[in-house]
Formats: sequence, C-alpha cells, structure tokens
Amino acid sequence: MTFRTVPLVAAIALLSSGEALADQNPSTTEKNADDEIVVVGQAARMQRALERERLADNTISAVDSDAIGELPDANAAEALQRIPGLSIERDQGEGRFVRIRGVGAELNAVTVNGVQVPAPEAGSRAVALDVIPSTLLSSLTVTKTLTPDMDANAIGGTVDIKSISALDKEGAFATAKAEAAYDEQSENTNPSLAVSAGNAFELDGEKRLGVALALSWDDRDFGSDNVETGGGWDLEEDPAVLDEIEMREYSINRERVGAALNLELELNKDHRFYMNNLYSRFSDEEQRLAIVSEFSEGVTAGTEIDGAVARELKDREETQTIMSSVVGGEHFLGDWIVEYKLGASKASEDEPDGIAGAVFESSADITGLSFGNSRRPVVSGPAAFYDPAQFELTEIESESNLTEDIQRQAQLDISRDLLINERFATIKGGAKAVKRRKTQDGDVWVYEDFGAASTSMADYAEGDRGYSLGQFGPGINKDSVRNLMSGLDRDAAYDEEESTLADYSINENITAAYLMGSMDVTNDLHVIAGVRHEMTDTELKGNALTADDELIRTETDNDYSHTLPALLTRWNINRSTQMRAAWTNSVVRPTFEQMSPNFTDDGEEAEMGNPELDALESANFDLGISHYMGSTSVVSAALFYKDISNFIYESDIAGSTGYEDYDEVITFQNGDDAALKGLELAFSHQFSSLPAPFNGLLMSANATFTSSDATVSGFVDGELTERDIQLPNQSDVTGNFIVGYENDVYSVRLATNYKSEYLAEVNSLENDLSDVYQSSQTQMDLNAAYNATENLKVTFEIANLTDEPYYSYQNKERYNAQYEDYGPTYRLGVRFTNF
Repeated sequence: MTFRTVPLVAAIALLSSGEALADQNPSTTEKNADDEIVVVGQAARMQRALERERLADNTISAVDSDAIGELPDANAAEALQRIPGLSIERDQGEGRFVRIRGVGAELNAVTVNGVQVPAPEAGSRAVALDVIPSTLLSSLTVTKTLTPDMDANAIGGTVDIKSISALDKEGAFATAKAEAAYDEQSENTNPSLAVSAGNAFELDGEKRLGVALALSWDDRDFGSDNVETGGGWDLEEDPAVLDEIEMREYSINRERVGAALNLELELNKDHRFYMNNLYSRFSDEEQRLAIVSEFSEGVTAGTEIDGAVARELKDREETQTIMSSVVGGEHFLGDWIVEYKLGASKASEDEPDGIAGAVFESSADITGLSFGNSRRPVVSGPAAFYDPAQFELTEIESESNLTEDIQRQAQLDISRDLLINERFATIKGGAKAVKRRKTQDGDVWVYEDFGAASTSMADYAEGDRGYSLGQFGPGINKDSVRNLMSGLDRDAAYDEEESTLADYSINENITAAYLMGSMDVTNDLHVIAGVRHEMTDTELKGNALTADDELIRTETDNDYSHTLPALLTRWNINRSTQMRAAWTNSVVRPTFEQMSPNFTDDGEEAEMGNPELDALESANFDLGISHYMGSTSVVSAALFYKDISNFIYESDIAGSTGYEDYDEVITFQNGDDAALKGLELAFSHQFSSLPAPFNGLLMSANATFTSSDATVSGFVDGELTERDIQLPNQSDVTGNFIVGYENDVYSVRLATNYKSEYLAEVNSLENDLSDVYQSSQTQMDLNAAYNATENLKVTFEIANLTDEPYYSYQNKERYNAQYEDYGPTYRLGVRFTNF
C-alpha cells in the first residue's frame, strides 16, 4: 500500500480557507449573549470528545460516558468499536478484545484510572473488556501515540478507562437504569440494572469531598448454533474433501456484576488526594452439546458415507474477576507539580469442577452420513444418527483451573513550568516500579471405568435440541452425568501428569524512569521530546515431562532493558486546522504462554514455551491533520507506520540443532521484522445550519486502511522454510458509519460497524492451503430514546439488527472452518437522571 502524504495534507488544509466552513467555527465569529447556542444530547457528547482530542498533547480518541450508553453496547469493548482505527473480536456474539490500528489485543495495554489491568485468562496479556460493564464508565480514552511519561507496553495503543467522579460534576447527581433484553436465538428475556450517584460536599474553608458510587448488574441467558471443521479440508484434492465435522449447540448464562467507588479530597486548588476503586465480576456458565462425525475417508458435499459418530457434553462455569484500587495525590507547589500514586490490581479466572468432555461414541460406524454444502456443512443421517441408544459412554474428563494475575505499582511524577524566551515550557521526570505475578494451577481427572453404571446414552439423554442450522437430535442431561461422576473413584481418575504440566508461576518486575520536556516553540507549534528507560526482570517456574517419562521442576530467568526516545509535535496551522506528527518507540513483552517454562518431550515429539524470547519492539511514525468545523464537526486524516522487531510466532523446529531426530517440536520464536502501515480517516458533523427539522441530523463516519507484512520460518522435513504473511488478526479495512437525529423529545441513532477479513491462523509453512481467515463482518445496531419528562427517558435498542453470523474459512470463502449464528437482541429500558 502506498500513500501520497503531501496531497492528503494539502487537501485537508485547503478546507480551512473555505468561508462556508469558517463561518461554522465558533472561534472565528463574534457572539453576543443572544447568539449563544446551548448544545445538548448527542451533539454535546460529540463536542466534549472532540474538545479533549483537540487539546491533547498526543493523538487520542475519546468517548464520553453519555455516548457509551447511546448505542446497545453492553461492555467496554463494544463501546470502543465506534472509535476510528479500532475493531473488536467477539465471543458468542459479544465484544471481547479490542484491536487498535490492526494490532491484536495482546499488543495493546488497558488501564483503569491510570493503573494497568492484569489479564484474567491463563497465558495471556490481553484484557477481555467484556468483563467491565459499560455503565461503570465515566470515559474511555484510546492513546495512539505514547508520551515518555506513559508505560511503553503498547504497540497499537493504550485504552484508559475512567470510572465516575463527583468533582467532575456540579452538585449532587443520580442516575438509574433498568432494561429488559430479548434474545431472539434462545427466546429468553433478560434483566439488567444500573445505578450511580455522587456529590461534592463543601467542608471547612476551601475543602471539598467528592464521593461517587456506581453499581451494575445484568443477567443474560442466550445461546448460539455452530458448525465447524477446524480447517480440516484437504485442498490438494480436486474437489476438496473433508474428514471430520463438528456441530455444536451452546446454552449460556452470563452474569456481570460491577461496582465503582471513588473518593476525592480537595484541600484547596493546590492540593488534592484521591482513591479510586473498581470491581467487576463476569460469570460465564456454558453448556455445549456437540456431534463429532469422523468419516471413513475424505468426502465431498452431497456424498453419502459411513463414519464414527460421537455425541459430547461440555459443562463448565468460569468466573473472571477484576479488582483495581489506586490512591494518590496532586500538589501544585509554585512552579512545581508533584504527583504520586500507589496502585494494586488483581485479575483471576476460576473454573471449578468443569466437565471438559463427556463422550458417548457410536457402538458401530453409522452409514448414510452426508452434509449439504461446504459453507455450512451440517451432517444428516439415518435414524441411528439421532437414536441415543446407539451411543455408549467411553470417557469423562473433568478439570479445575485457577489463574491469578496480581500487579502492584508505585509511581512518582515531578514537573516544573518554565518560561524560555517568553515561551511556555514544562520539564517533567518520574519513576515507576511494577511487580507482577502470574500463576496457573490446573487439575485434570479422566474417568474411563464406570463400574456397574449404565453407559447407554439413552439413560442420560434429554429432549431434542432446537438447533437452527438443521436437525440435532437429543441432548445430554448434565445433571445425570454429574450424578454418575459423584459415585466414581475421583482419586483413581486423577491425571498427575496433565495436572502438573498445567501449573506455572511467573514473576515480572519492571522499573522505569523518564525525562521529557514540552515547549511552545511558536504561538502555533508545540513540541514534546523525551526518553523513557524500562528494565525488565523475569523469573519463571514450571514443570516438564522428560523423554524418560519423568516429571521435573524447571526454573529460569530472563532480564533485559530498553531505551525508548520520543518526539511529538502539534502545529495549529490556523484557528480551525491542526497537524500532528510523532516518532515514538514501544515494547511489548512475550505472553505468559509464549515464555512458559513448561515442556513435554517423548523423544519424538515435543512442545514447549520459550523463556528466552526477546520482547517485541516497535518504532512508530504518525502524521495526522484535523480540520474543525465548529464545536461538533471535524474531518481528519492520519498516516501511521510501525516497524516491529522480534515478531513472535509459533513454529515447528524439528530438524534444527538438538532436535534432528524429532518428528515435531512446537515452540515459539522471534522472527524477522514485521511492518504495519495505514491510513485513518474520520468525519463527524452536526447539521445545525439546516432549516428545522433537519437541523437535528448528525453524522459520523470513519475508516481505517492498513497493510502489513511479516516473515515466519521453521523446519519442514528438516529444511529451514520461510513464508511471508500479513500480521495475524489485522483487517485491511475497518469502518463505522453512524447517522442520528435528535430534538427535545426523542433521538435515534443507527450505527454500522465493518471489518474486513483477516488472517486468524497460520497452520503450515509450506503453503497457504491450511491458513484460516475470519470472514468480513458488518453489524448494524439501532438506538432510539424518548424523553418522557425532563428526568425520565425511555430507550429501545436492537443489537445485531441484520443477524450477522461469525464465519471463518480455510483458504477460500467456501470452505468452512467455523460458522456460528446468534440472532439479534432487543432491549427496552427506562433511565432516570437527576443532576
């Protein structure tokens, strides 16, 4: 992808000379009291976000708390998908992980009230933002160009979540919201409640105490229907053939509970202390029924064949919890500013006593199996395929897992305002220490001896399932399976090897220091320059299974440091047009799975983490221009380029030194450099100059175009092989289009979110025939609101209006890897607000 920078900048800059646009800019015209315009509703929210972005020293995108609730966004991830350059990864139709400018969630950072949030999931650094309810948030800020006083652990960007503050509002405030949501797929109606309140209390003298509290709860029963091949097509055959298909039916309950408590004490205008607390619990209870059909040989659509069939049950409840607390202070001491904070956060994922798989296999191969097409290959068969009496219980696997990620930090920042040649300047320095500990503890039980108990599925079956993709047949009653397990010998079923190999602990300590300066070089040019230095000390402990079938403990460490310079500029071309340029550097440590010290080795095959991995480094170049057409309208464009070193990927190193006689050795290694470049465009406008009633129209649109290249390598048949790929999880095009209308009585917004296909899995170094892609997605959401009174609002929302499915494919669009259907969700609610 090639960009011509000068024409792009010049074209937008020319807009600033247009009289029609200049007339709309409040800063270019004089007003008297009679001309004052009170901006409310959606327009006011656009205005506040644009003002924050315009005044920031670096490139940010902001979402105000009120705007978060204007679309059916159930969590922080879904609220962020409306921002230019951002897209989300979904789980069961709900937004989960955020990608920034084409960079996957593992390479981005998340902070709550300035404190980095650890990840509840095992092996991961990515923070799943579906854990945090949107109703707890005051604002969301995405920083795309880091300054030296920020943590450098973000290649794509940093998401900062602010919870509510009482001192940000005038006087007492209270809000309450109640909703009922109808899920079309499961035909369930689900409740949600949220309240928030606060006040700023005047104390003696200039003292003020701010207290703000928010509570949130929602409980959702829903489901999805799925069919997947796992990318198992043999595309070297003509036509392509398939060996196995899995049909899945999910029944899910998700409960979110959230709370925020913020205390702020302002002694006077020069001294402030604060304590911010956020708690969020996300409980996910999932029952998955599956039919796994293994054909006797590769087969094409529409062909009958025999095969082994298994019906399986998975039943588990996992609870993810995030807790974050920070205490700190701000002091203005003449020309000096002293800021400090102590923070502690904990994330955990607890999955007790889950059924990982209860497997009922067909007692003999079933003949006459077939599937209709390669995109949704739902299997059908004779009566035996649906008869529970034809299936026998062969295995139950149970597991318990607990992952904890605990982080503590201390930070000090000192800055001083200066005048240099009568120009305003600031010098700032600081230090930060972070201690992080990630632990995983897993236990596995495998039951294969059921004694005198019945093993016929007929004794564990329940009614036919409502599977929207085709006929599914009977389900498996989870309570019946658990009753059977309660009478079995749990100690005899314990799998010591698997349980031990699931355990590890990793301590990661980071110390950082920085020095930076900022200065108004001219009335219109602001420059920031500085450097940050980060030192990382990692200690890793785990377990391994040797080729002699011996379990041993492993311990290792890895220490490294990075010096990261930065230069950022902001140039006000005129009162309406602003240009920004930045050169920054960032570093992202390997994930815990990638650097895990655990390994298995049987002498022929091995699988291991790589504690010696180097951290990813990125040199980031940004150039952007924005033209403001009044307080609620802007058009902007930004170019970005990221030169990424030490790209990490999974590889097979069998045949390399030390593994010459192995058939397969799966590990992680650093690759050659990768590069990401892109163009980000955004536009928003309130059509206030149009005659009534059209002056209530609002429009917002953005699009991001990215391109990337990376090289992966490994051994194929003992020969070193390389392949050029695009970065995984990177869509070439993402975009949003939102059109809205509002007046004093009602408002409506229709939002469309799009992301193009992206590479999800690289499964071979020889060619791309087994590569798996996620297909493009276009999701539409609708929000409508009616102001019944000054304080009471009635809302109606539709999420996934067009019933967009999840679809991934192998190599070509017609070859299914996974198809999943969710259906739309309808919400009706009331909201009470009192300020």
